[in-house]
Amino acid sequence: MPHDHGHAHIDPDSGDRRVSIAIWANGLLTVAQIVGGILSGSLALIADALHNFSDMASLVIAFAARKIARRPADERMTFGYGRVEIVAALINYTTLILIGFYLIYEGGMRMIDPPEVQGWTVVILGGVALVVDTLTALLTYSMQKGSVNIRALFLHNLSDALASVAVIVGGSLIILYDMRWVDPAITIGIALYILYLAFTEIGGPIRTLMLGSPPDIDNEAVVEAMRNTEGVAEVHHVHLWQMQEHEAALDCHIVVKAEAWPRIEEIKSAIKKRLKEEFDINHSSLEFEHEERAHDNADLYGHGSSGEKEETHDQENINQT
Repeated sequence: MPHDHGHAHIDPDSGDRRVSIAIWANGLLTVAQIVGGILSGSLALIADALHNFSDMASLVIAFAARKIARRPADERMTFGYGRVEIVAALINYTTLILIGFYLIYEGGMRMIDPPEVQGWTVVILGGVALVVDTLTALLTYSMQKGSVNIRALFLHNLSDALASVAVIVGGSLIILYDMRWVDPAITIGIALYILYLAFTEIGGPIRTLMLGSPPDIDNEAVVEAMRNTEGVAEVHHVHLWQMQEHEAALDCHIVVKAEAWPRIEEIKSAIKKRLKEEFDINHSSLEFEHEERAHDNADLYGHGSSGEKEETHDQENINQT
């Protein structure tokens, strides 16, 4: 299964400007919504503000992460700094989960005793929020295919726009029918949607940080491709992981047939070519073992075995960074 990373390219400076504009817009909106929510007594407005604040914080983290991720590898971070964006995404989703549970609690308490809510303030600020959320979504739309963080921000701002519509509807119902219970009910609805987004998306960053295999690569197909390379007898101790969001890596042991051992360089080149062309794996570390002196009963994945022989192996380590 090919590992497709095609996406529209936006130069770093242009992308930074877009994120910067989105940060300022969401920051001003958050302050306005919190002040308006306190003055009007609307928890739904404050809930929407907290959601916008979480997006603003995510934008700030993403902005810093974009800068840091461009640093070249050094003696402290030999794989580079690209994973800082994955860490940022995990922080973002964890914060969203905490906010979601808090809003459900507050909304439940207000359902029991709904306070007075100034509907016009809610409707006006909800309309402003809808404009800002739509603007932020448009700014990040063309960048979303290139970064897990920007894609998450786009989805969040799109959901913010929908939440703002709900806030406007709630404020209108309060103005027309004095349905005060609608405000905490909408708050709980927004919170549930926040939790849905967070729990749906948090698995990706966790998988990457846990060195899980790339979700869009078929591990078995990779193994079969290496096994079917001419001269290869077996493959074991396979590790597949994501060094960064768009950079898959592999290391494994290749058992070479005895008669093919003199052609080891040719076999190495053939395997690396298949990994790159068929799976977009550009970083691979291959350790070669002679068929007659290979590990016994070695596990396919990981580095364990059930009864490895304690002996010296003729091996050749080839590393490609």
